[in-house]
This record gives sequence, C-alpha cells and structure tokens, in this order.
Amino acid sequence: ERDPGQLRSEMGAGAADIAEIVSDVKDRLPDLRPPPQLESPEQARFRLFDSITSFLKSASQKQPLVLVLDDLHWADQPSLLLLQFMARELGNSRLLLIGTYRDMELSRQHPLAETLGELTRERLFQRVLLRGLSQEDVDRFIEVAAGVDPPPGLAEAVHTQTEGNPLFVTEVVRLLVQEGELTQESGNRHSWTVRIPEGVREVIGRRLNRLSQRCNETLTIASVIGREFELRQLTPLVEDISEDRLLEVLEEALSARVIEELPQAVGRYQFTHALIQETLTEELTLTRRVRLHARIAETLEELYRDSAEVHAAELAHHFAEAEAVLGSGKLVHYSLLAGERALDNYAWEEGQTHFQQGLRAKGVLLESSDVAGDAEAAALLFGLGRTKITTTDVIRNTEALTTLRRAFDYYEKVGDVANALAVTEHPLPTYTLIERSDLDMMSRALALVQSDPAAASRILPRYGFTQYVLNGNYEGAREAFENALAVARDRNDLILELRTLAFAATVDFFQLRWPQAREQGLRVVELSRQLDNPPGQIMEGRFYTATLLRYIGELEASRELAKHDLVQAERLGEPLWLGGWLWLHQELSWYAGNQSAAREYSDRGLGVSPSDIRLVASRAILEYEAGETIQGDIYLQRLIDQTTLAPPTTSLSRAVYGFVPLVIGTRYRITGQPHKDEVAHRISSGPLSSMPLGTFIARLGLAMLAVQNDDTAGARELYGHLESMQGTINVFSTDRVLGLLSHTMGNVDQAM
Repeated sequence: ERDPGQLRSEMGAGAADIAEIVSDVKDRLPDLRPPPQLESPEQARFRLFDSITSFLKSASQKQPLVLVLDDLHWADQPSLLLLQFMARELGNSRLLLIGTYRDMELSRQHPLAETLGELTRERLFQRVLLRGLSQEDVDRFIEVAAGVDPPPGLAEAVHTQTEGNPLFVTEVVRLLVQEGELTQESGNRHSWTVRIPEGVREVIGRRLNRLSQRCNETLTIASVIGREFELRQLTPLVEDISEDRLLEVLEEALSARVIEELPQAVGRYQFTHALIQETLTEELTLTRRVRLHARIAETLEELYRDSAEVHAAELAHHFAEAEAVLGSGKLVHYSLLAGERALDNYAWEEGQTHFQQGLRAKGVLLESSDVAGDAEAAALLFGLGRTKITTTDVIRNTEALTTLRRAFDYYEKVGDVANALAVTEHPLPTYTLIERSDLDMMSRALALVQSDPAAASRILPRYGFTQYVLNGNYEGAREAFENALAVARDRNDLILELRTLAFAATVDFFQLRWPQAREQGLRVVELSRQLDNPPGQIMEGRFYTATLLRYIGELEASRELAKHDLVQAERLGEPLWLGGWLWLHQELSWYAGNQSAAREYSDRGLGVSPSDIRLVASRAILEYEAGETIQGDIYLQRLIDQTTLAPPTTSLSRAVYGFVPLVIGTRYRITGQPHKDEVAHRISSGPLSSMPLGTFIARLGLAMLAVQNDDTAGARELYGHLESMQGTINVFSTDRVLGLLSHTMGNVDQAM
C-alpha cells in the first residue's frame, strides 16, 4: 500500500535483498540493482534477515504495525529462524508480532518447539494459552455468522458438544446455516440436539456434499495441486468445461466458504482450511491420486515453461508424487533446481530435503563411497554437502564432508575444473572437521590449476592450513600463506588477503607462536571492518584472535571483540559459531569471577551446540569448581563419549583427546579423588603429536594428575613441556601449574 518512494525509503539498502525472494518488490522498484554476491551462505542469510527486519522496524516508526503469523506449526524451519532473528530486534521498535499455533501439532522434534524455546529467552516474549470459546462467545458467534439472535438453548447445545473448539464451532454453525436450520422461525424451538460427527473431516464432508458434483470434482483436482491454486492451473486440468463455467463453479465454492480468493492476486485461491484440502485429497484412491499428480506435473511444466526454475519446488513435488507413472528423470531435474534455489534463498533445511530427494530418485546411495556416475548426481551431492555443513553439528559433519569429496571426485574425473575448485573453496566451519582425505583433495585441486597462479592462490590458504593440522607441517603452511598473500596483494584482492591472514593467525595460534598470531589476528580484525559481512574463515580468524587475547591476559580486548561478534553470531543463528562465542563469553565471565553469568552463557551455548567439546569440557570444570561433583561427572562422561563418536583419524578426535585429561586433572585437583586416570593417559598418548595446542591443553591436565600422584619424574617431564608457556591462562594460570610441578619436583624456590 506504500507509494514507491516511501517503500524505497523504508526498505533502504535492504530492498535488493528482499526483492530476491519477494518478486513484487522488483515490480514496485524496477531500477533495483542485484545485491552483491557473498562467499559465506551464513552471511548472506544474515543480510537477508537483517534487511527484512530493518524494513519492518523502519515502517513501524511512522505507523505502529501488528504482524500476525497464523498456523506457525506449518512454518518451515528457515521461516522460523527469521522469526527468531526478528524477535531479538524488537526492543526499540513499534512492531508487535503475534504468532498462533496448535500445540497438539507439536512434538519435541518439531522445528517450532525449538523456536519457542529460543523465544522464551527473550524478555519481550509472552505466551498466551487460548482455551476453547466460552458459551457467551459461541452465542455471539452464532449471532454474527447467522445474522439472527441465537434461539434459546442453541449456544448451550453447541458449546456442550464442541467444548468450545473454534473449528468445530465454526463448521457446525456453517452447516446449520447451509441446511436452513437457523432462521427467524427457528427461535420457536425449545430444544436443540447438535450432533458432532466422529471427526471434523465428517463435518467438512457434509459441507462439501451440499456442493454440486462438478464443483466437488474441480475442488478435488485443486486439492491435489495444493492448499493454494490458480485459475490458469485448473483450466487445462478440468475437462469439458469452459473458463466461464469454471469460474461459476469456483464462485459456488467461494459462496460456501470452502475456498477464498487471495488478495492482490487475480485468479489465485486457497482452501479456507488445510483440513478441507486434506479431506478431498484423502477421498481419492492411491492410483487416481498418482495419475492426477502426473497430469498436474506435465500441465504445470508446460504452463511455466521459461519460469520453471522459479517453480522448481512445486514441480519437484508433483513429479515425486507421480514417480511411479512418469519415472524419475524430471523429478531429479527439478529437485536439483529446487535445492539450488533454496540455497540462494538461505533455506538450507529445505534445500537439503530437495537434494536428498533427487539423490534417492537417482539411486545414489549416500553411504556409498563410489564416485557419482554423472554431472547431475555430482551437482546433487555438492548441494547436499553445502546444506549439511550449515545445518549439522560438528560431530556429525563427517557425512557432509564425505558428500562434498564425492562431488569433487566426479568433477576431477571429467575435468570440470570450475566445479572442482568450487568444492574446495566452499567455506567449512572449523579445523576440527579436517581429515586426511581433505589434504589429498587439496593437492589434487592444485594439480588441476598448476598453470594458473590466480586460481591456485584461492586454494593455498586452506591447503596450507590442512597441511599443518594433519601433519604439523608449519613451514609448508607458511610457504602456502606467503604465496597466497603475494597474489592477493598484487591483485588487490581483500577477501583473499583476509582469508589467508585468518588461516595464518590460526596456525600460529596452534603453533604457540602467539606474538605472530596476535599481530596477524589484529590485522584481520582491522581489515575485516571494511566488510559488511566477513566470510566464514575470516570470522574464524577473529574468533581465534579473541581466544588468543584471552590466553595471553589481554582480557578487555578479548571481551570487546567477543561482545561484537557474539551479536553477529546470534543474528546468524549458525550453531557452531554461536556456540564458540558463547563459550568464550563463559570463559571471560568465569575469569571475572561472575559464575552466574558463566553458567548462563554455558546453558545458552549447550542449548544451541550440545556436542561442542569446548562447552562440554568447560561446563564440567565449572560444576567441579562449584562443588557439584556429580553434575561435573555427567559432563565429563559426555566428553569421554565424544571420543567414540569422533573418527580417530580426524583433527576433531585430537581436540577431544586434548580436553579430556584437562578435565580429569582439574577434577582430581579440586576433589582429591581419582577418576578414570587410565582414560586420560590412554587418550593423551599418540594422537596429539601434530596438534601443539591440543598437546598443551592435555599436558595441563596431566600435570595436575602428576601433582596429585606425587609423580616426580612425570612432573619433571611435564615442566619441560610447559615452561615456555609462562604468562598464559587456560582454565587456570600456567604459572600456577608450573609452581605446583616445581613443588612436586622438590624445588621450593622455583615453586615460589
């Protein structure tokens, strides 16, 4: 309803992002330029969410707005994430969000259940439980719906039989009106018997029976199209009927309130309730329903023609339902298009469903390690891998990486260099996911572009990082970073420079070369301010910079960086980053002596990322320090259990193995009670050699055990390993540990 100038003003810079998913905006503001492409899908979704939220907040400044979201139990997960994002931004707005849902539709696994849990944390959130209509409400409803004063006893009879269920009340009263039971003369009746059918579908069925046969046939076809349908879709599907006659049939359904016209869309309708659509659909035999889907699929494909990509999800649905008749070819094609479109719109959960559907139809087994047989299968695997990276937690992300590698194998096999590089460049969330096969894939990718230094430079940052994480090859990593930086600076490529510095800072962090890591990390922070939405690896560099500042005692600088990036992580809602920043805030609160704040951050972090090893380990220690040994042991066991979930060849296992002895050693120091010492020693021997930071963390814990066991030889060996770490903080000051080790070795002066 806004004029274009006002609309442009209220949408601001976000108009182009909104127009990508709301095509009407392009019609109202035709001169919009497409939004710039971003490397990180998380950042792109954040930009979209921020644009929508900013627009609504801006619009509400001129006139307060109420936004009603009906039937939230049918919302898809990306839409619910947008709701969570917007809820956090309502504090200073003149915007009221009202969402309705049926709690009987919710299980603990339902996406809305998780959203409600997140919204509960927002102080502005209120939950209002709606009971059934009262008898007075029913009396008033009958008066409004029938246009007559309710006859004596009718409201009581309806209320008693329906228990005030609004849907039952509505359908029963509409049925009474249709059957002519509610007239001025009916007021002379002294008793009413209102029979409620076994289920609401029977009520709906009786309403449908009052429509003509041709109307029911047309509505049945429309129900297979979907909750919403268009006149142009129905016209070729309803046989032996002119368009004028079809309009008459639809007007009959409109008069009966079975369907309704959608505003601002000529020729577009929807069933007034999803149960009406379901009732019609379920009356069809399986064979008839499948054949109807086949007709609809082919008709819509012809109808959409050049715009089929926009309607890919709709087409994929109908071709999937008609697979037994039409085969799988079109189903695979449109599943791929729908998945890519979902990725473009940041609806990763929806995209994952489409890619999986396409792979199933193509007969590609997800658990297989075979190279995909054709380009379509490879594209489906690449798409599925990208969605899983974003939506799956760290422990279970091995499957996502395997899927990406299978796509790379195919592209390499057929010489598709562009797509092979796209696989290697896709942002991955953290170092803990790296496996041996990643280094092999990077090496093969470099071989594909050995004659193209610019293309190779895009691979070098992650290649150098992977070399270091898996082999401890620090010099090889530095060489790769230097080569990439030379190309970045020569070509004035800020993104490449930032990615390279972020990886380099992280490697120096793990290598315990903390002055270098600090310098590079602060440079990443400085340069990244030039970007509105830093890509994933740059965010990772900022995270390790904040963690490093914490380790070396620059707590205020760490706190400021963590505060800024936690806001970004909350807006993104991506579990891994949000969990990491909440962990860092927990640690900083802990160091400040604010245990209640530390526990709150821990609760929030474990809520969004329950398998994050940092959060689990630090929560165990937090419980021990609070004197809650039993609770601490529960979290310790969760941490130990992670060692069985993490494949032993991955860097994730090394990270897990580093934290276990730290927690066990801390427990021993606090409680004086031994607990599974053999586990700590077993998992600390061997797999830590190529992860210096993991070794450092583990040795802090083993040092505590050596002190408790009065192990002089062990104390001497561990002192030698930890001596260079003076002046740093992990769970506790490293100097404190060195003092305890010195005392155990009998060197009191050194201990002092």
